[in-house]
Amino acid sequence: METRKRLTREQKREQAVIDLINQMFIIAGHNVTYDDIKDKQNWFMDYTMTVEQAEELKQWGIAYLRKNLKVNKGMAEREMNWFTFQWGLKYSNWEEYNKHKV
Repeated sequence: METRKRLTREQKREQAVIDLINQMFIIAGHNVTYDDIKDKQNWFMDYTMTVEQAEELKQWGIAYLRKNLKVNKGMAEREMNWFTFQWGLKYSNWEEYNKHKV
């Protein structure tokens, strides 16, 4: 039986970023993975998602981070806000979304 080496906290964080990026593309409906974009500069400007898809990703990511990184809800929400700021895709319906909010 092969024993699997446990990931360090840093390795878990790196894997979380990869998993979040892959899930972002799935939710946004793009047939792309982390491996496809990892060597491209500003790749996040080439793809879009709706505000609703971004909210779905945020909820998925919060649950993922709580389970896999063992962080509390507040920390997971902050991490997802940073993720969106750093790697989030452009919103395709931002103007339309804001018209309904006013």
